[in-house]
Amino acid sequence: MESDQTVFRLGELFSGPGGIAAGAREASKSVPGYSIAHAWATDYDKDTCATYKHNFQGANVIHEDVRKLDIKKQLGPIDGLAFGFPCNDFSVVGERKGIDGTFGPLYEYGARVIDEYAPQWFVAENVGGLRNSNDGMAFEMILDRLQHAGGQRGGYKLYPHLYKFEEYGIPQRRHRILIVGIRDDIDLEFTVPSPEPYRDADNSVETALAGIPGWAENQERTKQSDDVVRRLKHILPGQNAFTADIPAELQLNVGGAKISQIYKRLEAKKPSYTITGSGGGGTHVYHWEEHRALTNRERARIQTFPDTFEFKGGKESVRKQIGMAVPVEGARIVFEAVLRTFARIPYEGIEPNLQHIVPARRVEEERLRGATA
Repeated sequence: MESDQTVFRLGELFSGPGGIAAGAREASKSVPGYSIAHAWATDYDKDTCATYKHNFQGANVIHEDVRKLDIKKQLGPIDGLAFGFPCNDFSVVGERKGIDGTFGPLYEYGARVIDEYAPQWFVAENVGGLRNSNDGMAFEMILDRLQHAGGQRGGYKLYPHLYKFEEYGIPQRRHRILIVGIRDDIDLEFTVPSPEPYRDADNSVETALAGIPGWAENQERTKQSDDVVRRLKHILPGQNAFTADIPAELQLNVGGAKISQIYKRLEAKKPSYTITGSGGGGTHVYHWEEHRALTNRERARIQTFPDTFEFKGGKESVRKQIGMAVPVEGARIVFEAVLRTFARIPYEGIEPNLQHIVPARRVEEERLRGATA
């Protein structure tokens, strides 16, 4: 390694199968003199950890519930942290318990890692529903905690932004909040990367799913029942089980809310709707023309994983891993912006579209500066 190479050691909480890591690896190829190297990753799911280890040989992957982690003994010093804390309680689908749910408070463990190691930067990720959870109080609480994390060495400038990944050339309408934090004692300002360079990108599912090689793994097809096939024959691209003209004997007997993604077909010339990691019948994402659900490899293509990336575990476990992952290309775009920020290499950016909390230290500095002017 050249002596003038700056390498950021990356730790990952709630790492998933490796979407973040793969994005960091790709970003490291594009910024001269700056790169991101794996330090450690941790996840509670056994198959997910197996997938990560398989695709990143020699990786330090810790299979453990984050609530049982010994942060001081099991982890280690890092320069950057990434954590896509579980979104179950903030998603617009489900009970939406927010900060009061089982998964809502798990962001705190990311903050505790920042308290312990005070990395130079971090990237936190969650669903767009986070901003409205608990009448907006959950988002404010999380921002406040992260702003003041890091102990005496910390305090962070925050750049929260709702990224609409389809605007960045990704073949999926996936909207996620990413909070980039840069330690307050570092004289740098992060800029949200602009989607403008991707305006003319072909992000259609038809293109995304074209030419999958025969050697690619995770291509098992779902066995569709005769009723499902008959039902799909009446559903046009873009329609779902409740908007299509379906004969009475094939209609779903569902009370209450009718989720729009049930047996919803893709539209060939448009990005996919959001790939999810769980759900029963009718939630597997359906081909625009063929009467079937997508394979896991096709779902991975929409999540921009390379065909060489192999997922471990059973079919439903792999489906969950893919749906819960951060799109590789989305992670690459954000990490590349982080590296360019530290390298002081200009790039096209936009202002964050969510609340920007100014660190308390800066508020005090501005007050003192005004008093002495």
